Parts: sequence; structure tokens; C-alpha cells
Amino acid sequence: MTHGESTTAANPTRPRPWRLAVDTGGTFTDGLAVDPCGRRHRVKVLSTSALRGRIARRLRPDRVAIEGAWDVPDGFFRGFELRVLGSGIAARVVDSEASDRAVRTAGPLPDDPAIVGAAVELQSPEEAPVLLARLVTGTPAGRALPAMELRLATTLGTNALLERRGARTLLVITRGFRDLLAIGNQQRPDLFAIDVRKPAPLPAAVVEVDERLAADGSVLRPLDLETLDAALDALDVRVDAAAVALLHSYRNPEHERRVAERLERRGLRHVSRSSDLAPLIKILPRAETAVVDAYLAPIVGGYLERVTAAVPGRRVLAMTSAGGLVGAAAFRPKDSLLSGPAGGVVGAARAAAVSGVRRLLGFDMGGTSTDVARYDGAFEHRFETRVGDARLFAPALAIESVAAGGGSVCRFDGRRLTVGPDSAGARPGPACYGAGGPLTLTDVNLLLGRLAPERFGIPIDAEASERRLADLLAELGTGDRERILDGLLRIADERMAEAIRRISVRRGYRAADHTLVAFGGAGGQHACAVAEILGIETVLVPVDAGLLSALGVAYARLERFAQRQVLRPLEEVGCDGVRAVLRALETEARAALGEDGIDGDAAEIALQRTDLRWRGQEDTLALDAEPVETLAARFEARYEEVFGYVPPQGAVEIEAVRVVAASREPALAPGRGRDAHVAEPVRRGGALDVLDREDLDPGARFSGPALVAERHAATYLPRGWIGAVDAARALVLRRTGDA
Repeated sequence: MTHGESTTAANPTRPRPWRLAVDTGGTFTDGLAVDPCGRRHRVKVLSTSALRGRIARRLRPDRVAIEGAWDVPDGFFRGFELRVLGSGIAARVVDSEASDRAVRTAGPLPDDPAIVGAAVELQSPEEAPVLLARLVTGTPAGRALPAMELRLATTLGTNALLERRGARTLLVITRGFRDLLAIGNQQRPDLFAIDVRKPAPLPAAVVEVDERLAADGSVLRPLDLETLDAALDALDVRVDAAAVALLHSYRNPEHERRVAERLERRGLRHVSRSSDLAPLIKILPRAETAVVDAYLAPIVGGYLERVTAAVPGRRVLAMTSAGGLVGAAAFRPKDSLLSGPAGGVVGAARAAAVSGVRRLLGFDMGGTSTDVARYDGAFEHRFETRVGDARLFAPALAIESVAAGGGSVCRFDGRRLTVGPDSAGARPGPACYGAGGPLTLTDVNLLLGRLAPERFGIPIDAEASERRLADLLAELGTGDRERILDGLLRIADERMAEAIRRISVRRGYRAADHTLVAFGGAGGQHACAVAEILGIETVLVPVDAGLLSALGVAYARLERFAQRQVLRPLEEVGCDGVRAVLRALETEARAALGEDGIDGDAAEIALQRTDLRWRGQEDTLALDAEPVETLAARFEARYEEVFGYVPPQGAVEIEAVRVVAASREPALAPGRGRDAHVAEPVRRGGALDVLDREDLDPGARFSGPALVAERHAATYLPRGWIGAVDAARALVLRRTGDA
């Protein structure tokens, strides 16, 4: 990897900063960077902040040479921990040398001949995005990084919420509503389940406060902070964060403000107010939003603080679930839950546009999960989102996720074969990673010849995959290896196809009318099979498919949302009233962009949305606000399209109006270029052809069965499909109908 400096024309003495876009997933952290000379760099590390390689030879008792897919300067690994996978051997690295790729440990390693050739992990003490930044800039541990702007997407909050690893959280709520979260909305998660087991609410403690507001925000019962203090003094658990959710506070936030101030004076650093996060009617999702935000605040906030502290100038921008960027200081944990997948949607839309595709279904298959979304010239947003057991008021792109990724565990549960939802994650990872992991989809694809082991960035142990498969076959009592492997793939493909149906067929759109845009490290391996299940004729695999979420982060714009709840009939508000609300929200959103250094007056209004419903109903349909004069007619037409009828009478009500202001151009636009490497020749023979994607120029054609290998992904083309490379160097795969 080349590292260089350049200067700007305006200031010849000031070097341009590095620009990095990073997506931290459950298994891998992906990065795209533009150096000061405008060259593009690509890099991928494990999300555990680790690099993997093999011990090539022993040089001294405390010094070994390591073979790995990196090029780093002297001293880079100083302070890392070296672990010999599967052995329990670990030692602190005190120095490293680039010339012979050697590391020196604090003490001698065991005198065991088997250590040579063993897989090892070099664990950084810093967060994965910082390790990635050091790799790409060639900055050794302990030295300051060069000037840079870091754009970051992360699933840290999502994983912490789903695995219930958040902070001990206190909920402060209006007296009489202590059990609100436990009661919930009384919906049964499984209608026909006899033994219903509800998950426990997130808060570790609940405190009621004497106060009450009327529905219009007027005070019915004054706030009594003395009773709050007494209740806090009586708590028998220690809490690290607090959420405040008081009845009707969206109309009048004063009581919540005073409660939050009292909690902060008592030493609580993380306090989330529902009226600040979600000033909307419905106490239950408003309280859940505040609780999730507080529950994740110490984890997500601490993570961002550690990353930001390592970046000179602290120029860190974070990706929100809505597909836009905000400054790290303004980033809220409740907006982080679809951060990485949102980057993938932005990247897919960008890549598809370059290839001339407008209507697409994004298919992002990574190591832990698969995320799918629909795009037809505009991003689809949701403003009430469910993640795990929690329902949130938070803007997010309309993304469906399924626990099926390359790391999904394949097993026999005593009755049937299953794939997921458990994942091997980054540690131990799939069996073929050599760290004692289980059989996963990655192993299945490897054993079927649908992966090129030499193109992985980490050592691959195919024998470990074979051993895990042998265990499964013995458990099943069968020797039909190919049938079991194919069956595991079909299970995963059907689950992913069902997720796509939820965003297309079930919302009135034919999947077959779209192009399937496949990306993520594993997307290309399964895309054609998923397309066949859905009747889709064309698959597009963009350039940098394995890093496309990071590309989306690179091209994302800084955005700020402004919203207002209306809850009045459209006829009563009138066209002038709707426009007045839009103008007020535009001003608010533009002003918020100023906090991130963007000139609000020069910003673009990227979204003007109204949520409409029939009066007396709860569910809404979102429509573009303009033209305001046709709102009612467009709502009736869309309602009939979705539900098949129009109520014979009733008033159309505006539930809410939302506006998004965005920077006009992305601040980070990666330059063109390829990674420097020696291209592998095309291999022919065996069950399928193996092609190197770097060797496929625009206009190239090929047919299945074939495997197109690249550095961070692989694309499998089955029999009955043909492939071509378009002018944007994307792979365009089409069904021929010949099996």
C-alpha cells in the first residue's frame, strides 16, 4: 500500500487530509480511503480489532516471522497482543520489523515445532476503525494519525441491544405508569403460541414521579422533585444512565427538562428525554425510544469518544439509520441501529445509478446478517422502527434484516437442518478461519468450491471445514455430502428471499420488476439463487461489492431532520397551512446543519414528507408534500393501491410533517484507482471456471458455472446464467433459462 502527501493549490504548505469511510459490522470492519494525492485505498479488518496471519518461521525464542495480508512500517504492532489460535498461547508484542515481517514478544514463546504454520491473531488495543486508519495511513501504534476526516457507520448499538449488553438504565415516568413497558401494547409475538414468554423490559429500575400534564400540555399536577429525590435515594440498584418519559411531554417538555436537570446534578452523565428525542404522541414508543437511547448511550458514546480522540482535529462524522451523516457530538444512540445497513442502501443506489439502473432491490449479505431494501429513484423512510423487542420513534431507511450471513451457524437441531440465527461472528468465526469455530455458510460455500481461498485476507483452513461437516453428517447418519451442503444453501436462500418479499411483494411491488443489486462479502455467492426464487431476471454486482457499505458512507451527505406533529384534518389545515409548516421546518433543519459547519442557506431540501391517514385510523401512509394541492387525491389513490379499497366517507388527517436538509455534495468522493497487486490468471477446469475480477474489462462476457473472485468478495454464477462487465465495471448477470 502506498502512502503519500500532496498539497492544495490554495495553500501549498498545507497537506490535504486523508479521507476515510468506515463501516463496522458484526464480523468485519470495511474501509475506503482517499489519500492526500487522491488515490483510493481499500482495507478490511476483523471487527474485534484484530489481524490474522500465520507464523512463517521462528527467528528466536521471542521473535517470529508472520505471513499476513498487510504492508506496515517498523513498530506497527508495538503494544498488540499475539495469540496463537486454538492453543491458548498469547504474548504481548514489544516491537515489530517490516523487513522480515517479524514481531518480538515480551517473553519467549513455547518451544513447540507445531507453532510454525499455526494461525495467529494480532489484537490491537484500539477500536477497529482506528486500527483500519493506522493500516491505511501506515501509522505505527503510539504515533499520532495524520490529518483526516473519518466517516463512520457501526452496528455496535444494534448488537448491544439485541444481545442485551447495554447500561443499567433507570426509567423515570409519570406516577401510575410504572408497568408501562412491561404491559406494552398487548400484541402477541406469536398468535398461536400457548406458552408466551415476553422479554423483560430493558430498564434495571423504574421510578415514578408525581406530576401530570393534560393532553394539551397544561399542568394538572405540579412536578414534585422532592418525591423524586426520595425515590432515587431508596434505589437498591446502581444505574449508569436514565430515561425520562412523562405523559403528554411532547406538548410541554418543561417537566422532563427539570427532571433531567435533577438527575444530571445527582451525577448521571447519560440522561435521555423522550420530548427531546421523539416529540410525538404515543407514550409507549416515546418511552421505549428514550430507554433505548439511554441504554446504549454509555456504549455508543464511549466508542465514539475513543475513536474521536484518536483522530486529529476530531473530525468524525457518524452515519444515521436514515442514511445521512451528523457530527459525532450530535449523534444519538437511537439513530445508530441501522447505521451500517443504511450505508449499504446509499452505496447500492449510487452504484446502480452509475450502471443505469433506477429500480432496484438491495441485497447486502455480510458475515452476520443480510439486509435488504427497495429503491426507485428515492429513499424510502420509516419513522417508527422496530429493532429486536423495542419500538422506536427514529427516522430510518426502510430496511429488512434477516439473521443469515456468511457466519450463520449450520446445524441439526434434532428434527431438521437449520441455518442461523446464531452467528460465529468475528471470534471464533467460521470453522475455516482456524479458530475453532462451527460450520457456517462460509464453510458450505468453501466446500462447494464457491470461494477462492487464496483471495481471503486471512488464512483459510479447509480441513477444519471438512471436520465440522463430517461431524454434522455423522449426527444426521448420512454420507450424502453434496445433498446436505446444497440443502443448507437452499435454507439460507429461502430465508433471504422471504426478507425481500417483505419489502416488495407485501407492499404491492413485483420483485421481478427490479434489478437485484448484490453486495457485501457474501452477497454475490447467493444472489443468483435468490433471484431465481423471486423470478428476478437481472443481478448487478457493483465494483467494490465487498466494501459497498463503506462506499455508501463515503457518498452520504450530511443531513438533519425536522418534524412536527399536526393531528388535524387536511381540509382544516389547508394548502397555505401545510406550506407554512414546511417553511418553518426547512428553517429548523437548515439551522441544525450549521452545527456541522454546513451553510444552511446553501443546503438542499432533500425531503418534504407528509404522513396522512383517515381520521379515526392509526396507521399512516407517507407521501411527498408537494404538490400540496393534490395531497388528498394522491393519498386516496395510494390507499387504494395498498389496501384495495377507499373508505366510503371520512376526513383525511395530517398526522405529521417532516423535512430533511442536506449538504449538496458529499464531502468525501473517493477517487478512481485499483489496488496494486499481481493479478491471478484465470483458472479453468474442475466443476467451474474461476475468473479474477481485475482481469475482466468492460465488454467481457462469461457463462456459468463460474466463480468471479476479488479481494473482498466472490460472485458465483450458476449454470443457466450469463455474465458481462458493463462500462462501470459492474458485473451484470442474467438468466438464460437453460439449466
